Order: sequence, then structure tokens, then C-alpha cells
Amino acid sequence: MIVFDHVSKTYDNGVKGLIDVSLKIDDGDFVSIIGLSGAGKSTLLRAINRLNEISEGEITINGESITKANKKELRHIRRHIGLISQQFNLVKRSTVQKNILSGKLGYYSTLKSILGIFSKADYELCNEVLEKVGMSDKLHERCDNLSGGQQQRVSIARTLFQQADIILADEPVSSLDPVTSLEIMDELKMINVNMGKTVIVNIHSVELAKKFSKRIIALQDGKLVFDGKPESLTNEVLTMIYKGDSFLKGSEGGQ
Repeated sequence: MIVFDHVSKTYDNGVKGLIDVSLKIDDGDFVSIIGLSGAGKSTLLRAINRLNEISEGEITINGESITKANKKELRHIRRHIGLISQQFNLVKRSTVQKNILSGKLGYYSTLKSILGIFSKADYELCNEVLEKVGMSDKLHERCDNLSGGQQQRVSIARTLFQQADIILADEPVSSLDPVTSLEIMDELKMINVNMGKTVIVNIHSVELAKKFSKRIIALQDGKLVFDGKPESLTNEVLTMIYKGDSFLKGSEGGQ
């Protein structure tokens, strides 16, 4: 379970990224975060693995405070959190295999990481996760030779190889065409359903959010303004989220 307890984030320039956000995300949930650009979606998502430091409140994961964790504790917690982004975050001149193996650098010593020394079991696991995303034939292909959709599948395979329990996807389909976007979201949904992974997606497409999510969270100017099931996200509610009303009245869900 991920718990946000009265979390706020104020950037150095005074901009408030999050304002007093409290919520709980259960294990195995599929949550989409929606809202206008600048609403705080990425700030919230990246606070979960502490890529964004919060200013107030606390975030706990399975009872452990990631907010208060020291460097060693943070490294341990992050082993269980995978991140997929719109830029794919791959070393483009390296092979698919090397990019996937990098998902477990946190498990190896600095020397072994530099030398690229991995166990036989990890090489076998690399093959297994590539098969899960339909990329077995691309094991030794350089990533800069792959399409955008294929590169995103490599990113997904890397989080599976990492054996992350939580998958954070920050605009994973924003640079992809509509057909490929559906395929990538379907991959994430299958991982959620078949493997029980918690998936949290920051996404601009309300249509995709409603199609694939069990639950939708909406932010507006750093505030949590909707938290409910996709069917509760009516046109009236969407109008309030995207056209500036500060709080939603009469919607299901809550903080």
C-alpha cells in the first residue's frame, strides 16, 4: 500500500506542485492520474520513488517511510519501484539486453555494475521478460534501431526484470501513435491483472484512463479534486476538472 499523508510540494521558485494531498493506493491497483499540464501529475508520481522531494507530509510504502529513508533504505525501497517514462530512458547505443540488465544495477556492487557482470539467472530472466512483451527476437538489437513502441516495451521489460512491485508510468504513450498507445496500455493492464503489479499512470488521455484504469485521480493546481471509479468520471465532472472549478461537488470518491 502507498499512503500519502498531507503531502505538499513547493518548488524553489515558490510554485506549489502539490497541496495537502492525502490518499491511499492499494496493492494491485491500476490508477491513472489526470489533469491539465502543470496540475501536479508528474510531481505526485515522482514523489512516490522520491525523485521529487516533498516539502511537507509523509509518503509510506508498505509501512516504510520513503520520505524519511536514508540513502541505504531509499536504495532498498527503490528496488521495488519501476519507472517508465515518455523518453523511454534507454541507452540508445546499447543493446536491448544491456538496457534490461541495467534494471538490476541496484542489486550489484559498483564494480560488478561497471563491468557488467550479471548472474546466469539474471540472463535467463532477461530472456523471460522480453518474451512477455513480445520482443524475444530483439535481444541483441541496438535500441536506436527500434521503433518508439518497441523502445517502450523494452522499458516495460526492464521494470519486470527489476521485479518491481510498483510500476510508475509517466506519460508512457504521449510520444506514440494511437494504435501503439493502445498496445502499450494493454501491456500495462495485462501486467497489472496477470502479475498483480501496482500500476500508476500519469496520462493526458482521459479516454485511455477510463478504458484501462480501476481508479482515476485528478489533480488541479496541485490539489486532489477527484478520486473515484472511471464510471464516475462524467462529462460534468471532467468539465469541472479541466475548466477551473476548485472542488468537485456530487462526485463519487474522495481523498
